[in-house]
Amino acid sequence: MDAAWDPALYLRHAGERARPFADLLARVGADAPRAVADLGCGEGALTASLAARWPDARVTGVDSSPEMLAAAAAHAVPGRVDFVRGDVRDWRPAGPVDVLVSNAVLHWVPGHAALLSRWADLLAPGGWLAVQVPGNHTAPTHRLLADLCTSPAWAAQLAAAAPPPDAVLEPAGYLDVLAGAGLAPDVWETTYLHVLRGADPVLGWVRSTVLRPVLALLDDDGAAALTAEYAAALRAAYPARPDGTTVLPFRRVFAVGRAPLSAG
Repeated sequence: MDAAWDPALYLRHAGERARPFADLLARVGADAPRAVADLGCGEGALTASLAARWPDARVTGVDSSPEMLAAAAAHAVPGRVDFVRGDVRDWRPAGPVDVLVSNAVLHWVPGHAALLSRWADLLAPGGWLAVQVPGNHTAPTHRLLADLCTSPAWAAQLAAAAPPPDAVLEPAGYLDVLAGAGLAPDVWETTYLHVLRGADPVLGWVRSTVLRPVLALLDDDGAAALTAEYAAALRAAYPARPDGTTVLPFRRVFAVGRAPLSAG
């Protein structure tokens, strides 16, 4: 198996995944930016929404996944919305950026506090940096998977893939990073209560995200065995309600910073 991203699987919860992006951008006050970047753009639909909000901007989406970029091509508009393959840790723009967005990406990047400081240096005077990260790494979805990965039955293959509990900072940590980079910070958190339906709906949610790199280390039989064990644990942690729905609390952390209008 491989760790390729599956755009169709990821988009099964497109509405729920889009809401934090909208909530993040609602706190970005840019009026008429010229250069906008979406780092970790995925399949591109949300990137295209940036061009709709700022019709005079040149929008660049960056992602490392060829599968996601293939899907994003449907949203490309030559000269207006472009998608390029690259690692967000290495990306460098041709010039200053007016709005730099990164949505649900940085939890995959160890030590990303330093990266945020570098991104702040890419902003034009008065430019905006806006990031959102999942803040649920100690939730049962992640804790149960980490317990499985480090259990005697699976540790030899999976211990290194166990999701860490400290993949992201607490909100105060992001406030300190943005302020330390010279930005005016606006940081908050929100816990969404996603109402899911169907059989093993929480498993369906995580299959395209935190479970993906774990399954990539197993053959088909191993993946099926681990998935069955994990699904049973998730059903106990997130029991179905009397109406058949399952509620998934999902905490997210948001950080927006604005650069000074001038060096002085």
